[in-house]
Amino acid sequence: MRQWPRPIVYHQRVTESVQQPPFDAVLLVSFGGPQGVEDIRPFLANVLRGRRVPPARLEEVAHHYELFDGVSPITELTERQAAALGARLASEGPALPVYVGMRNWHPFLADTLRKMADDGVRRTVGVILAAQRSYSSCEQYRRNVDAARYENRQAGFADVRVTYVPDWHVAEGFLAACAARIAEARDALASETDRPPRIVFTAHSIPTRMADGSRYVTQLRESARAVASRLGTDDWELVFQSRSGRPTDPWLEPDICDYLRTERERGLEAVVIHPIGFVADHIEVLYDLDREAAEVCQEVGLPMRRAAAVNDHPRFIDTLVELVRGTVTRYRGCPLPLVAETQQLEG
Repeated sequence: MRQWPRPIVYHQRVTESVQQPPFDAVLLVSFGGPQGVEDIRPFLANVLRGRRVPPARLEEVAHHYELFDGVSPITELTERQAAALGARLASEGPALPVYVGMRNWHPFLADTLRKMADDGVRRTVGVILAAQRSYSSCEQYRRNVDAARYENRQAGFADVRVTYVPDWHVAEGFLAACAARIAEARDALASETDRPPRIVFTAHSIPTRMADGSRYVTQLRESARAVASRLGTDDWELVFQSRSGRPTDPWLEPDICDYLRTERERGLEAVVIHPIGFVADHIEVLYDLDREAAEVCQEVGLPMRRAAAVNDHPRFIDTLVELVRGTVTRYRGCPLPLVAETQQLEG
């Protein structure tokens, strides 16, 4: 099991501007993932947070993680995103240290916020690492951050106020990184077929009642349409993966595997699958796409490549830099109370 004695800081501030910046640091907020077989069930307990899930379903999901020795790549990839962002901010400004806080595993949000408080951080730019907004991909994380702040205040730690960046699902760097990942997969597929592949974008399915109360699907389609335009194609579709919950509850569809079978019967000849709803490859991507979807494609004879998530692509790091820089500029000169009061209005 990987040990996390203290949260990691990516690039401490190396210069001080003449004018006091409105923020002391950047906080990247992510899902988190186990780092060994022994972590799997404690990690899943954190993910479920008391939700009633049948034991058989829990064991099924645990087995998915066991297939990868219990190691989710999301932790390493988030570290790389943070390191790249910290390096860019240190060299180009604003020179703010970057911290990583995870919802479900080490480094936990409360631990990271305590480390920030110890380091003298009082105001931070918050970036939730999900491009499209829903309760489970955005609001839930904000509530987790608020709960961690409250826990730390109760324990006697100084508060760290968080102001979130605005929506970025159509940010140029993010779209360019998606397009580059797809182009790489499309080029690799060219050796197997001379047919232009359909681009199939995937995102985590959520209950339809949750989707109805958010811009999740709208933002996903806006992202996908913009990426497809950069690739010069209108042959694309948005589908969903990683459905959970009770079978009787309606969730967003179509499921990726059902879609592939149906479209192959209708004449689909080649496909590139890109997880546009995820900014880092992790177990749900590796299992649902690289195993299940790939097995379906092999079964029905459909040439397929899976495009990587944006991960630490330089153009995605461009977007993170621009989001931080824009938020710092927007609040420069604002008193601390204003920064704190507006945090729940940011997207």
